[in-house]
Amino acid sequence: MRILITGAGGALGRDLVAAFAGHEVVACDHQTLDVGDRDRVLQVLGQTAPEAVVHAGAWTDVDGCEGDPDRAFRVNALGTRHVATGARLVGARVVYVSTDYVFDGEAGRPYVEWDVPNPRSVYGRSKRGGELELEGQDLIVRTSWLCGSTGRNFVRTIVERARGGAKLEVVDDQHGCPTFTDDLAAGIRALVVGRHAGVFHVTNQGITTWFDLARQAVELAGLDPENVQPISTAEMQPPRPAPRPPYSVLDNAALRLGGLPLLDDYHEPLARLVKEIT
Repeated sequence: MRILITGAGGALGRDLVAAFAGHEVVACDHQTLDVGDRDRVLQVLGQTAPEAVVHAGAWTDVDGCEGDPDRAFRVNALGTRHVATGARLVGARVVYVSTDYVFDGEAGRPYVEWDVPNPRSVYGRSKRGGELELEGQDLIVRTSWLCGSTGRNFVRTIVERARGGAKLEVVDDQHGCPTFTDDLAAGIRALVVGRHAGVFHVTNQGITTWFDLARQAVELAGLDPENVQPISTAEMQPPRPAPRPPYSVLDNAALRLGGLPLLDDYHEPLARLVKEIT
């Protein structure tokens, strides 16, 4: 298959390029393809004529999106419209990477693919806008709490700060499923090759809080987990501009009920990533 990957310069994008080894991959980073530029998107898709577009390109700075809604919607929603339009013209399917932030996190239980989204933040609303641009033959992969071996992410930041001797305060009232980009990329590849369509929640298995995840990462790095202390979201100083869903656990129901493989429990890739960092 010929696969075009947007956002190929990011942590997930790089792992997607590696995951699709053996296929013909057209890797487009932001410099190569600004998805907010409709003419450029149509030109690139017309020239490359992929069978599938894995659309991982997005503006994922949650607090940045809150302060600049126009940029958030230009990239995450309108940009997805451009990708979908270009894909239709060449007969390609779109695989759109979305987020747990399309939910408000107030249900107090894991969200299945058929739950009604209700995003609280600009980032969540813009990503939901992207979902609405897609059609029945396309694939939406919602994921959460991404960490990878490249780029900035929560695990890398926590371990580096702990190694520097910093005392860390981490919120303990937000629950979710950590997901590691190499595992997610392999899961996306399986769905694309299997020609699946519709909405799938794809995360590593296991529920935790940011506080517990931080402590586990610090301990795996051979450091004292007691240096990580819990605080509530309300106690954060300075407060975060964008609201966070308190319970954004994604139930991988479509995978599970369809008899498709689930990603590993998050503890295994967490240990792998911390070993790589240290």
